[in-house]
Amino acid sequence: MAVKLRLTRMGNKKRAFYRVVAANNQSRRDGRPLEYLGYYNPMVEPAEIKLDMEKIEKWIAEGAEPTATVRGLIKKAK
Repeated sequence: MAVKLRLTRMGNKKRAFYRVVAANNQSRRDGRPLEYLGYYNPMVEPAEIKLDMEKIEKWIAEGAEPTATVRGLIKKAK
């Protein structure tokens, strides 16, 4: 089973925010994730990024691969 660290969309129409989740590679974008790892809110100035780095490092050590967007969020959060 391939696991990806990716974003899932939440919020209202035109007021979106995103949760960073660990999910099976074949599951839907808004499907049930394996674990919640943080969130990203681009609607506030400056954009709000809150990530649980311990959980993210644990998933990456187990072989999970972050998407390009999540990889960028991780770099900004450090």
